[in-house]
Amino acid sequence: MVPVKGAIFDVDGTLLDSMKMWDHAGEIYLKSLGIKAEPDLEEKLFTRTMTEGALYMKGAYNIDLTVEEIKAGINSTIADFYANEVELKPGVKEFLELLSARNIPATVATATDRCHIEAAFKRLGAMEYFQRIFTCSEVGMSKEDPLIFLKCAECMKLHKSEIMVFEDGYHAAETAKKAGFMVCGVYDSSSEGYADRVKQYSDIYINSFTELDGKAIL
Repeated sequence: MVPVKGAIFDVDGTLLDSMKMWDHAGEIYLKSLGIKAEPDLEEKLFTRTMTEGALYMKGAYNIDLTVEEIKAGINSTIADFYANEVELKPGVKEFLELLSARNIPATVATATDRCHIEAAFKRLGAMEYFQRIFTCSEVGMSKEDPLIFLKCAECMKLHKSEIMVFEDGYHAAETAKKAGFMVCGVYDSSSEGYADRVKQYSDIYINSFTELDGKAIL
């Protein structure tokens, strides 16, 4: 493995301890309305679009709101979480400071809307560590396509073989690895069942950023 000259970071489940929101957004929204969710609500919502999920909740819980109002409420719940609650995972700030001290550029590649990421990063003092934030919606492709990673590499003016992608999701880890990037797999409890698949595409795998002092990869 060659020395890392640049870093690309996923956000949810990698830098931020935020997957609990995505796993329980519907339940949290219903709680704000004073409604207790059924135990398997999130399983029922998992394969649905936001509109389909709102339509389901409206019918299942007799919510006297339009589908658009329910969607807006869920989005507001998510926005509030990023703006006021979400935290960096252990060791993240220290590792970002290490990269900065060694003049190793970093960018973000995320499927989450920019407004949420920027709100969280500004509150947590993390914005300064990244040259740029790239989102899947703005790039126009999901992480099953390497475009977002290639955009990050272009921004940092580095060859992909010199860049390490930090990811907790196996689809994205696979995409990055097959595209020619180095990959650091990152453990997150929400994807624990897929850890072996992440490891399959990782040059290194960490349970926490507290394990990284830079000696092994920088």
